[in-house]
Amino acid sequence: MSFEFTNRIGRVEPSATLAISQLASELEAEGADVVDLSVGEPDFPTPENVVEAGKEAMDAGHTGYTGSNGIPELREAISEKLRGDGLEYDPEKVIVTPGAKQALYETFQTLVDDGEEVVLLDPAWVSYEAMAKLAGGELSRVDLSAHDFRLEPALEDLADVVSDDAALLVVNSPSNPSGAVYSDAALEGVRDLAVEHDVAVIADEIYERITYGADPTPLASLEGMDERTVTINGFSKAYSMTGWRLGYLAAPEELVDEASKLHSHSVSCATNFVQHAGIEALENTESDVEEMVEAFERRRDLLVELFKDHGIEVRAPEGAFYMMVPVDDDDQAWCEGAIQDAHVATVPGSAFGTPGYARLSYANSEERIREAIDRLASEDYL
Repeated sequence: MSFEFTNRIGRVEPSATLAISQLASELEAEGADVVDLSVGEPDFPTPENVVEAGKEAMDAGHTGYTGSNGIPELREAISEKLRGDGLEYDPEKVIVTPGAKQALYETFQTLVDDGEEVVLLDPAWVSYEAMAKLAGGELSRVDLSAHDFRLEPALEDLADVVSDDAALLVVNSPSNPSGAVYSDAALEGVRDLAVEHDVAVIADEIYERITYGADPTPLASLEGMDERTVTINGFSKAYSMTGWRLGYLAAPEELVDEASKLHSHSVSCATNFVQHAGIEALENTESDVEEMVEAFERRRDLLVELFKDHGIEVRAPEGAFYMMVPVDDDDQAWCEGAIQDAHVATVPGSAFGTPGYARLSYANSEERIREAIDRLASEDYL
């Protein structure tokens, strides 16, 4: 038969980051040695005590369904964690999800209707655009690349875009892909616009534990923002738990009530024993997180120096484990050539709304990072 596909699925393209990873996998299957600087995944094992907590939960029989919004113990632990960050979210205001991506998807579906405006700060993580389009939203975008990826100098540009018609503004700090951590002044500017135009805001704070000398302020902690902010976070990045698929959203109770409908009719609940492992991650992994962040910082500094040696000035990110590097205007062709000729995988900046750049992930060893830059230089990509 010939399938008739929906308009909403036709609005979106496959994830560019996963497409590059797929190409890298195909080259590796052919025997190529690919240095993968495209993937947004920590190259550290999940902390052993977290793994053991998951095993113990399975042995204890925690393998069935849970309450849709999550086990009470984890929701309480998340609430306590957020309270320590200055955010007042009771457990009833938390939905535990299979990954932060699901939390984002549920938020877009709950808040954005056909034809409504969604505001993104470019460069923006690739799935925001797809989620907005799947919800029927129309995109307005603000380019931060001219301001060295900082939000504060672009607040006037943001003010030109945000209007009473906007349904949702997405703020991701620390940022994927730029690694920028937005200043308090920038976030206060966001607050002022959100309050003035009565706009809901997603605060995607999945990288908040991975910072270098910066201390990111939770957006919902600002006066006037707790009632209009959906805070998104998860366990994949800080605790190296990508494959466990565990995240959460915290929001005003009325939004949680509505988003829970989609949650219960789609994924039912996050995996039971994984939720028990999440409690252990929140409570007993501080030294593991610190060790990982210190390694990321050394790699960041190494990349900055290596690019400098080749005459390329790159802004040192304050958070996450990504770096935006200026390349050719046709960044797609540059990235495709880099993986084919140098066997170095990166992601084109145009996938994030910022052409002329490539995103590099330094979730790889210092040895492999040096190898990648040597290869790019030898093939005249630097």
